Amino acid sequence: MIDHRAPPPPAGPVPWDKKFALRLLADMVRIRRMEEKSAEMYGAGMIRGFLHLYIGEEATGVGALHALQPEDNIVATYREHGHALVRGMDMGVIMAEMYGKREGCAHGRGGSMHLFDRATRLFGGNAIVGGGLPLAVGLGLAAKMQNEKRITACFFGDGAVAEGAFHESLNLAALWKLPVLFCCENNLYGMGTALERSESQTDLCVKAASYNMPALKVDGMDIVAVHEITKQAAQRVRAGEGPLFVEYQTYRFRAHSMFDAELYRQKAEVEEWKTRGPIHTFSARLKAEGKLTEEEFLAIDARANAEVDAAVAFAEAGTWEPVEDLLRDVHAS
Repeated sequence: MIDHRAPPPPAGPVPWDKKFALRLLADMVRIRRMEEKSAEMYGAGMIRGFLHLYIGEEATGVGALHALQPEDNIVATYREHGHALVRGMDMGVIMAEMYGKREGCAHGRGGSMHLFDRATRLFGGNAIVGGGLPLAVGLGLAAKMQNEKRITACFFGDGAVAEGAFHESLNLAALWKLPVLFCCENNLYGMGTALERSESQTDLCVKAASYNMPALKVDGMDIVAVHEITKQAAQRVRAGEGPLFVEYQTYRFRAHSMFDAELYRQKAEVEEWKTRGPIHTFSARLKAEGKLTEEEFLAIDARANAEVDAAVAFAEAGTWEPVEDLLRDVHAS
């Protein structure tokens, strides 16, 4: 049985210079403010369809993505707004896509779950649980066949581990020694099902190791630990050692999606995990080391809020696709 109680908050020294540390802090704040505004706009009926928020998990996406290179491929899940933003997609373009406007990255046709940006090698969010895993294997195979140094980082949740595509993908990646970094964001719940209610083996690293693949486990709420272990893992994959699996033990503070009544976990559990929130625990560590003042944090927050306001204005000023274009790119002429 998994212990759902929150462990002690992350602590210890931050081994980075102030500039880099504040950059990662700022990215976590940017994600948080964008997601909060997305929830607000969803409630106002401006964003429709599905919406899965990353609030609480920011340390995983930010720490991991900053350990990768611009030439690397990124494959994400339907909870991918933060990945897109950190990877370099403009926040206004993200918001426009969620609004369904033509100025969005998929011209409003993909919505929240299908952010894609070829320029930053973000090969899409994916509405199918585990759907990105085979894509990552294909990208890894292409890189190997073309003798490229790029690696593919594939993000997926603990729920995807129950899918056949997970086992097929890890098996092929290991057999062919493909440059794929499998990044499992384990937030303890696959939709509304606790991990121990769906998996007889809850140690996800054991599953990866069964395919003769190195597997590492890290506190996904500790941005320092996330960044350092991802950097180490990426170096090994890039060096030609084959694929590697990292389990980021994290927690989402909001419901699975905006349609989730969240009847499967206690409010006290969520509140306990919030004491490990990656933004305030990392801020506290930086302040203790003299790398951050309250004034600097407020300035970071103000810039994030201004960016969010500009993104919303961009999306609201965007244009709808005309009816006569609805079949464009759907059928060949």
